[in-house]
Amino acid sequence: MRFAPCTSTTSRSTNATGKPSLPGTGQPSTKPLLDKLGVKPGDRIAVLGLDDPDFLGELGARTKDISRGRPKAGSALIFVLVEHRDGLDRVASLRRYLKPAGAIWVIRPKGTPDIKELDVIEAGKRAGLVDNKIASFSEGLSAMRLVIPIALR
Repeated sequence: MRFAPCTSTTSRSTNATGKPSLPGTGQPSTKPLLDKLGVKPGDRIAVLGLDDPDFLGELGARTKDISRGRPKAGSALIFVLVEHRDGLDRVASLRRYLKPAGAIWVIRPKGTPDIKELDVIEAGKRAGLVDNKIASFSEGLSAMRLVIPIALR
């Protein structure tokens, strides 16, 4: 799948037009997507179900340690596309591949009744994870970060 890049923010704030904005400014975020998602040079990354060549190209420019299909142990970030709430069951099995301070980014379609923000939060809780950030991945996709609670790291 190929998705248009997004210019909106990771904040839940909105400006007067109802569009996402930087907290306290009312201005759209200009931060690059990989920075919003916390991808650092050299990170071990896994990408599951997401075939966006632009995203994969940007990842490849930032780190060479990228796996597709099955994550490697000690992954810093796992990006998983889930298009329906039934696919959220896989989140629990992905946790074991994370390094303690790593994260699973659940990427889902925006504005569909097939999978909502609350579905992702509940799947995270069942997996022993907590949500701590939301980002607009593209014009059509939203991303939620799930992490191991600090007390359990």
